[in-house]
Amino acid sequence: MSTILITGATSGLGRYVAFELVRAGHLVLAHGRDAARTRQLVHELRGEGAAEGFVADLASLAQVRELGARVAEAHPELDVLVNNAGVGSGSPGSGREVSADGHELRLAVNYLAPVALTRALLPVLRSNPPARIVDVGSAGQEPLDFDDPELTRGYSGFSAYCRAKFALAAHTFALAEELEGTGVSVNVLHPATFMDTAMVREAGVSPWNSVADGASGVLALATQELGSGRYFDGTRPARAHDAAYGRDVQKRLSAVTDQLLDG
Repeated sequence: MSTILITGATSGLGRYVAFELVRAGHLVLAHGRDAARTRQLVHELRGEGAAEGFVADLASLAQVRELGARVAEAHPELDVLVNNAGVGSGSPGSGREVSADGHELRLAVNYLAPVALTRALLPVLRSNPPARIVDVGSAGQEPLDFDDPELTRGYSGFSAYCRAKFALAAHTFALAEELEGTGVSVNVLHPATFMDTAMVREAGVSPWNSVADGASGVLALATQELGSGRYFDGTRPARAHDAAYGRDVQKRLSAVTDQLLDG
């Protein structure tokens, strides 16, 4: 059985996936932003199996790195990371928001946080092959503007969300190449369109799918060897935005990412 860290586990897709994995006999490390909700979730999960809670605000890179350090120290056997936590496009007409570090909020939580957490946990994952990284992306993808990665001009929450998810896909493909032969696989998926989550409802959209619909692909990637550097639509192999596969785009993204993470 695996030891699996799931970010954003206190609601929506993450919560559903956490219960499914605990019931299947895995040890679930459930991350949440709110301490009380995380404690309550762990209490409920322990009624079904083995679980522990970890609290961190992923809008703070310091807290992301601290989360990685705490998990690595407490669970050197960690072999699966599910980067699920995310911020949606926001309520219609809402303005540009920034993270604790001053980064555009959607880029910070949906892209910079999973990259920073993955980097913090890679040494542990490498030591437990076969290990898996599952990046929860979206079919909504829009190429990043490298001249304005923080979307300071012509801001739109939907565009910010799609750019962050594009960046996550491109990063996943580049990381898979970097990890080739290490026993660590990394894949990205679009779980399902407009699932019944707070994120979707906040955007003023009527849900099309349940979180159960979206869970299938995440569960498959978290528990099965399905290759590496791949994009899935649910459980089906699919293709991300064409530009996400470009070497030049990946190199430029890597440079911008390092700058943002170190800035």
